Amino acid sequence: MTDRRNSHRRSQAWFGAQGRSGMLYRSWMRNQGFGHEVFDGRPVIGIATSASELAPCNAHLTRVAEAVKRGVWQAGGLPLQFPTMATGETLMRPTAMLYRNLMAMEVEELIRANPLDGVVLLSGCDKTTPAMLMGAASVDLPAVMVTGGPMLNGKYRGQDVGSGTHVWKFEEDLKTGRMTEEECFFAEGCMARSNGHCMTMGTASTMACVAEALGMQLPGSAAWPAVDSRRMETAQAAGRRIVDMVEEELRPSRILTRAAFENAIRVNAAIGGSTNAVIHLTALAGRVGVELGPDDFDALVREVPTLVNLMPSGTYLMEDFCYAGGLPAVMAELLGGGLLHGGPITVTGRTVAENTAPAERVGSDVITPLDAPFQPAGTGIAVLRGNLCPDGAVIKQSAASPHLLTHRGPARVFDSPEAYHAVADDPDLDVDENTVVVIRNAGPKGYPGMPEVSNVPLPAKLLKAGITDMVRVCDGRMSGTGYGTVVLHVTPEAAVGGPLALVRDGDPVVLDVPGRTLRLDVDDAELARRREEWTPPAEQYVSGYTWLYTQHVEQADRGADFGFLRGGRGHEVPRDSH
Repeated sequence: MTDRRNSHRRSQAWFGAQGRSGMLYRSWMRNQGFGHEVFDGRPVIGIATSASELAPCNAHLTRVAEAVKRGVWQAGGLPLQFPTMATGETLMRPTAMLYRNLMAMEVEELIRANPLDGVVLLSGCDKTTPAMLMGAASVDLPAVMVTGGPMLNGKYRGQDVGSGTHVWKFEEDLKTGRMTEEECFFAEGCMARSNGHCMTMGTASTMACVAEALGMQLPGSAAWPAVDSRRMETAQAAGRRIVDMVEEELRPSRILTRAAFENAIRVNAAIGGSTNAVIHLTALAGRVGVELGPDDFDALVREVPTLVNLMPSGTYLMEDFCYAGGLPAVMAELLGGGLLHGGPITVTGRTVAENTAPAERVGSDVITPLDAPFQPAGTGIAVLRGNLCPDGAVIKQSAASPHLLTHRGPARVFDSPEAYHAVADDPDLDVDENTVVVIRNAGPKGYPGMPEVSNVPLPAKLLKAGITDMVRVCDGRMSGTGYGTVVLHVTPEAAVGGPLALVRDGDPVVLDVPGRTLRLDVDDAELARRREEWTPPAEQYVSGYTWLYTQHVEQADRGADFGFLRGGRGHEVPRDSH
């Protein structure tokens, strides 16, 4: 066999090997019908796909993989598809976030252990995108992300309905008698009427846009609907591009710079993106050695207005966003206003400024101009500090009620989300519109996995009284499709002795979002006395992955990653055992 191309390529440690080893590697691959000519030194491209019928957002990725393969073949590479786990928030219990780190470990090890020169990452649901980016970043082989795209707009009785967002709305309508069980059942099919992930600006759409803003996804590819033919065109283009990236040695470490993360944070503010981006970006930054903390997400967005009018903060959906110009149009607006770095390199081999130069904003309702934004600067994610959250907490201002951003009220404390749900419909529940609902033990270690439970529905008695929002405080997360005045990611969490563990019914809770504070109006001596009485919860797990998770997961301000996974481990070829 003669090497026609690069004999020093990583994959040639397998397929270019002499003697018995090379014969074994090549012969077993040929049982799939590959001819000897594909082992000539051409780039071997892995296609990592999280396709799974247990993760509905990802179920169609097998077809997307076929489009990627076409592109790889076109560019002269050898595409090899392999499966990864799929962490779908829609079905997994207790939460897909429990398994994000496991998926990141799997992706990292599969890439490193196999004869790959580059990889295309196919993701869909909200945890699969950060997990794949984290794993690929730790290996640092050329990689490009291809997200599966949003569903088509939901349609119900003449109105657009958004996945997730309308679940909460329909639940409220059901509790107040404005909707029947039969109507809800019918609406389910109207909400999710095509392949794809949530078409609201939930976490899946947010992380697709964030991947593009970071420079890890081709320009414009975050927004094409899953069933649009241009989704497949994008996938095919990614297949072609990854072959060139191998030739150029364009690795994640060259793309995922501090400037790229700053761009992603500002883009997240401009699109009205999910609070979950805070945790995922922080974890990803830890994999590439970029210092990133909660305060960056506050400081970097104060001058950034919300430009995108999408649910849950606005009116429209991802299909509309796509046709209005998609993320390149948003980035062009921000770049024109001096709010983005134009110089970072991207997977195209070009800079952010070069990628956005041809972008065009269509209309003015979905993507608003910088000088007439959907919401003014300072309405993005805010990071709070105080004696209730010494290491930080976050709130999505654009999804909150303005009149509650400054609030003082008595706490009504629940030791778990389940404890709240058990009494939420009780007409005699001791709450009113001033009450601050505190839900604890929903953090990374305490639940475990930090589920999306913080935006619990309002008590039925308040909904029936016409109250539509109240302050909720929790050490868990909230779905990006959710809304309301909800303080999230309270750190340290209650399960490790954070101040949230010390709150008692009736304690005054003071929220001051403009002042960036969240505090308990209880004197320090009393809190110290309560701390002396506090005992940590008993360990629930003594073996298995969940034990590993609870022993090693870091707090939300560190991205809830495993401490032993911070930093990269490279792509050194494993020892040859043959």
